[in-house]
Amino acid sequence: MIRSYLLLLPFLLPGFASFHKSVTVNQQPAADTVLYPDEVHFKNIQQLTFGGDNAEAYFSFDGKWLIFQKTYAKEGIPCDQMYIGKIPTRPGEKFQPKLVSTGKGRTTCGAFTKDGKHIIYASTHLGGDACPPVPDRSKYGNKYIWPLYDSYDIFMADLNGKIVKQLTNSKGYDAEATLSPDGKKMLYTSTKDGDIDMYVMDLKTGKERKVTNLLGYDGGGWFSPDGKKIIWRASRPKTEAEIKEYKSLLAEGLVAPTNMEVWVANADGSNARQISSFGQANWAPAYMPDSKRIIFASNHEYKRGFPFNLYTMNEDGSGLTKISRDKGFDAFPMFSPDGKKIVFCSNRNNGGTRDTNIFIADWVE
Repeated sequence: MIRSYLLLLPFLLPGFASFHKSVTVNQQPAADTVLYPDEVHFKNIQQLTFGGDNAEAYFSFDGKWLIFQKTYAKEGIPCDQMYIGKIPTRPGEKFQPKLVSTGKGRTTCGAFTKDGKHIIYASTHLGGDACPPVPDRSKYGNKYIWPLYDSYDIFMADLNGKIVKQLTNSKGYDAEATLSPDGKKMLYTSTKDGDIDMYVMDLKTGKERKVTNLLGYDGGGWFSPDGKKIIWRASRPKTEAEIKEYKSLLAEGLVAPTNMEVWVANADGSNARQISSFGQANWAPAYMPDSKRIIFASNHEYKRGFPFNLYTMNEDGSGLTKISRDKGFDAFPMFSPDGKKIVFCSNRNNGGTRDTNIFIADWVE
């Protein structure tokens, strides 16, 4: 679960609203760009969506399609719904996504199955047709709070949106699902055992294994391309006050995810270890095609809480390299299965609005 972190910024620092207003007023659309001069790892970059909040775009196993979630009030999409679209392969070809979720409730975290004929995603639609309520953050000191809707469950549907199977049915939040490279296992996040932990489920048998066991939020997990490891974002409340706040929010189905670091482990959860210690929010991590290096989004360079940019580093946390340069938000980086392309979501080239769009580019080492 995570939409554009631009929505988080007003709660990260006082005065952001006035800052954003000044940027919006003074920024001219002509100054917008899809590629900044120092972004040397991107080539042949292409903007795929234009308007709204488009997030978490991920490749199909054959690398020809993307699945993503979208909110756009102007188009009658009040909260995230799931879309798929074929990636353009020739100049002038448009990206034409189609709705594949029910259009009810809120959805998050989509993925294609190995056979290319189905998708999985989390949805609240069994809990009601309307968008679930957003927390009143004024009750929590205006901190940024994520709701962990207990009506979220994970479903499998065909490419026309027909749900063919419900994969989770626990009391609590079940979401943030991704699949192993062989398509046989699903890694997801759940609150069913009293904390926010990750589980690996065998899709054929339904048998599963809990792969995290430390207090704190564990989520946004991915398998490495070779299938041997997992990577995720985690919060680790340590002081008595932090633990009390974490447990208090969790009891209300909430979490405050402004301090997260990147963790890795073997695919069965063994040898779990924290590999970033940058402070602030380090998240949306994924292994790079070599299954050794890592790409992730972070705001650690900026005490004010933004921008969020993309970075790479080695598996031991060394070799930090800044990849993207937008002044607002770059996140959700993901490589194509063949490792030749990268897709990410960004506030760039949005005409001074808060729109978050999907971009795809050839990756240059």
